[in-house]
Amino acid sequence: MANTSSPSFLQLALARQTVLAGGVIAYPTEAVWGLGCDPWNREAVEYILELKRRPMEKGVILVAASVEQVRFLLDPLPDAVQNEALRHWPGPVTCLLPDVNQQVPEWVRGKHSSIAVRVSDHPVVRALCEATGMPLVSTSCNPAGRQPARAIWQVRRYFGDRIDRIVPGALGGNRKPSRIIDIVTGQQFR
Repeated sequence: MANTSSPSFLQLALARQTVLAGGVIAYPTEAVWGLGCDPWNREAVEYILELKRRPMEKGVILVAASVEQVRFLLDPLPDAVQNEALRHWPGPVTCLLPDVNQQVPEWVRGKHSSIAVRVSDHPVVRALCEATGMPLVSTSCNPAGRQPARAIWQVRRYFGDRIDRIVPGALGGNRKPSRIIDIVTGQQFR
């Protein structure tokens, strides 16, 4: 398995500064490179969608360093639903959680009533979410219709200088993107 050690203090500080200023970062995840930003910054999310040529109505995933970072989405849910989500985290499973109080903006949620959330066990993803103090948007680093980037050179080829910062690190050991499970129905989407 590749070395997935966390970025240096300086790299994290610069990534934090970029995200908090409304910028877009690229970073390694469990299986592919991701694009991320502050989910509450509409311009940043719209910029990612523009880069990817992805329609807003599809929505994007939120990644978090810990359950506490997404507690605001879990607390309104019944205990059984919360426990089902907790059974999969941390790890490479994205859970569709009902956003019963509509706490996540439409530019993240898309046309859906639920939010795709993953509490990651990847050290770079966790370090970034901890450094920024929030869950981050996470979507595969590729234009629509192209293969997700699995190497930093692909990130650069796809987006060049249109990304504000590339956070170094290695991919995790997964070859496939995270599974997506609807926590209420149990339906698996990939």
